[in-house]
Amino acid sequence: MKKQRNKLSRRTLIFDQEGIELLAIQLKKARISKDYTIRQLAFESGISRSQIDRIEAALINPTVSTIFAIARTLEIPLSEIFQFELLPK
Repeated sequence: MKKQRNKLSRRTLIFDQEGIELLAIQLKKARISKDYTIRQLAFESGISRSQIDRIEAALINPTVSTIFAIARTLEIPLSEIFQFELLPK
């Protein structure tokens, strides 16, 4: 059983920098187009200002739930947030 546990604990975390940067751009565009400041978005979404700053700076990989909260707060469809093309690797 120990061998299986070691294999499971060696998972590789995925951080697609290009995708995170494109997502950050779209989220910032959406926020600005809805005339929200970071402070307003933080207050209304329940997400901290520092987390929104880090998302828009492409420093962190936001969870799907965080993206849902931002989309609901801005009253925009998810398709608007993900309106970008990833280049093949």
